[in-house]
Amino acid sequence: MLEISPKSPIKFILYSRTYCHLCDDMLAQLKANLSGISTTIDVIDVDADEALVAQFDELVPVLFGQKETQEAQQLCHYFLDIEKLKAFLHD
Repeated sequence: MLEISPKSPIKFILYSRTYCHLCDDMLAQLKANLSGISTTIDVIDVDADEALVAQFDELVPVLFGQKETQEAQQLCHYFLDIEKLKAFLHD
């Protein structure tokens, strides 16, 4: 579990798909590492939108992080990158 006290609300967006074990794994790891930190995680099914399939099809799961006053930034895909997650939370 990460020990962070973010200064502003943090939102995570996980582009995922049904029946994707990598997607399920990334979501579970993200939740475990963010336990105790005030965040929201939106899980978006790429297969529900043709534009998202075109953008993320073979990359899912794809994780973005967004702080209150910043644009969302891609943090990782396929597997949760703990170091990038830590760096994002510490910025």
